[in-house]
Amino acid sequence: MNKLKVIWLVCLALVTCTAQAQLSFKDVTEEAGIDYHQFVVYEGMFGGGICVFDFNNDGWDDFFLTSGMEKDRLYLNNRDGTFKDVYASSGLVVTGAYVTQGAASADVNRDGWTDLLVTTITLKDSSQQIPRAENLLFINNGNSTFRDATEEYGLKNLQSFSTGGSFGDFNLDGYPDIYIGNYFLAYEGKLSAINDATIVNASSTAEGYLMVNHGGEYFTNEYEDYGLKFRGFGFGGVFTDYDNDHDPDIFVSHDFGYKATPNVLLNNRYPDDRFVDVAEEAGMDLKINSMGIAVGDYDNNGLLDYYVTNIRFNRFMVNQGAGKPFIDKARDLGMGFVSISWGANFADFDHDMDVDLFVTNGDLNPNDVPMANFFFENDKGAFTDKAHLLGLNDYGVGRGSVVFDMDNDGDLDILYVSQKPVLDFPVESRTRLFRNDSKGGNWLKIALKGTDSELNGLGSRVEVVAGGVKMMREIDGGSSHLSQNSLQAHFGLGASAVADSVIVTWLGGKRQVLVNQAANQLLTVTEEESKGLGWPVMVGLGFVTAVLAAFVVRRVGRK
Repeated sequence: MNKLKVIWLVCLALVTCTAQAQLSFKDVTEEAGIDYHQFVVYEGMFGGGICVFDFNNDGWDDFFLTSGMEKDRLYLNNRDGTFKDVYASSGLVVTGAYVTQGAASADVNRDGWTDLLVTTITLKDSSQQIPRAENLLFINNGNSTFRDATEEYGLKNLQSFSTGGSFGDFNLDGYPDIYIGNYFLAYEGKLSAINDATIVNASSTAEGYLMVNHGGEYFTNEYEDYGLKFRGFGFGGVFTDYDNDHDPDIFVSHDFGYKATPNVLLNNRYPDDRFVDVAEEAGMDLKINSMGIAVGDYDNNGLLDYYVTNIRFNRFMVNQGAGKPFIDKARDLGMGFVSISWGANFADFDHDMDVDLFVTNGDLNPNDVPMANFFFENDKGAFTDKAHLLGLNDYGVGRGSVVFDMDNDGDLDILYVSQKPVLDFPVESRTRLFRNDSKGGNWLKIALKGTDSELNGLGSRVEVVAGGVKMMREIDGGSSHLSQNSLQAHFGLGASAVADSVIVTWLGGKRQVLVNQAANQLLTVTEEESKGLGWPVMVGLGFVTAVLAAFVVRRVGRK
């Protein structure tokens, strides 16, 4: 072996070791107390999801796991790297009668405690034709228990086959509203038989639910009232301000988009009570099997981009801004792999001031082909899958995924749901928690406390400027696949010990700027109360003033 080749091999080894030293994850599922959990399907491939939320307000994120045909789980964070399942004493046990799918959280009644929405597809003991069950809403009692408020809040009579739900304050009244994706209007066969050959009748597709929150007291489904007419095989949607106009739009995922309805992008026309589907002109009418969506600004240009999971090739829809259509750059950015993907999460796992991407993969139950998860590291806008180097290439039947800081050490950890295989499977498939043990780089976490806005700042923007880089996050009301990430905005700061500025843009456009914020802390930003009459009134007063001024000018002119 010549000296040049030896030098090259040594350099390659050093580069590999350095890369692995910067990023490091450990499977802590068992030591964290997450007992053997598998999502058990009902007849077929649907579910499940995770909701991360701090339900006891102790500053440590907890989480809820749906389980399909099995018992759901509510894990309380013990604040020592472990969790305790408190489902039995939580008041959530009513979910045991349902085949649960996804979950999301928000402070529905603005009492300071985060409430929980659980989507369902049927009752476990039902033999009726789909639709068979209602979705479930639980109000937080403030003492680590919940009460079933499904009927009280108007959800009881909406019998549906629902997949994913998400929260967003689309009418900007401070109360979180809901979008729920529904898959079937009616279906009489076995769910295990769903495939391209059986999904040929578009009449079986369903409308979603657009649930308006009335003062924290009840919801009404105003889908048609807001101008929505589409039906599809819905997997839910994300509330997101794709056009930077300070109100939340909705990007809806549809399965079998090439046979029925493609993905839909609903532009919020606030202050009018309506949405308009702009998917076609925006290039977002994806005719794919859309399973889930990750939201993030991968190139730090102030525009939100969307990674959409699919069967075969996922899509990376890059925002061009200025009303231009989105462009799919998955292959250009190093992500052109064949897969069956579900959950997806953007996060700066290595604190190098750009977002990486984690993706769960899994075959369509009851098939039995193992598929490894992806972990795409972002290197100046180019992505490399390093799941195999980091031990994240689990070959189980992955579904919903989330990121959160389980141990409050400043970096983001990964949790995902796996299904129990219906057929014999060559590898273990179970829900897993990976702790981020990466070293190096400063960080900043930001929690929002709304006053006029939704109390947790759902849909609001947080920007951080440090070391000449401007980064942006949007507070998540539900994304990935049937799941919801932590409500805290997380930023890697690299070598910067100070964030030069923290900019919060609340829904409606009100901005707050904080300067010279120390790194490596959780910063809570409370919304400044409106000192005036509010922007709608001010706009009205401005119009009146202009009319009066014109009148005075005309009078003076006559003289």
